[in-house]
Amino acid sequence: MIAFVLASASPSRLRILQQAGVDPLVRVPRVDEDALLATLPDRTPPVRIVEELARAKADEVLAREGAALAEEARAAGAEQMVLVGCDSMLLVDGWLEGKPHTYERAMERWRAVRGRHGVLLTGHALVVADLRDGTDLVVTHRGADTSDTTVHFGAPSDADLDVYLRTGEPLECAGAFTIESLGGWFIDRIEGDPSSVIGLSLPLLRRLLAGADLHAHHLWRPGLVG
Repeated sequence: MIAFVLASASPSRLRILQQAGVDPLVRVPRVDEDALLATLPDRTPPVRIVEELARAKADEVLAREGAALAEEARAAGAEQMVLVGCDSMLLVDGWLEGKPHTYERAMERWRAVRGRHGVLLTGHALVVADLRDGTDLVVTHRGADTSDTTVHFGAPSDADLDVYLRTGEPLECAGAFTIESLGGWFIDRIEGDPSSVIGLSLPLLRRLLAGADLHAHHLWRPGLVG
């Protein structure tokens, strides 16, 4: 049995996993993203930036919660633990946009991108640990990669945007948009992996697992197969 840990506060990422047959343990990382970004060299490629943020989130949860997670996973009968951290940002005109946090910033971003397109980058960091030896958690594999999906934005009116943004739905989302709920009205199309735009790429996670000689079905909840 493998215990899966999601190092993220995102309800969208949790929902993706649950709908894909995985019931993860959830731990919220405590990473100062702005401070981390300030330590990266100038002209760091956007793909590297989101990967570094994803790694930082996975590593912070592992350092702070690793022992407790190992104990909980062992109690459930797990012999391995897989931990994943993610970070998403929208690349437009060479600039990365994260979460807007405020109505004003979200409106500014939407007015800049409506009728245009951007690339949603989602970094993924994978940590695999062996739980079989004593009480120590032994990391056996690390991997990281980034998915990219082109998002073609519609041209919603200011009136639509005002109501949408006042719901608060997109204020804590990279690029100030969603596709799986109210924001779906305002996205014309995407080119790439839809699960990545929601926050976690299942195909990319499958490939990262393969690098650790694991299969996607190893993470599925018991009882899915009769």
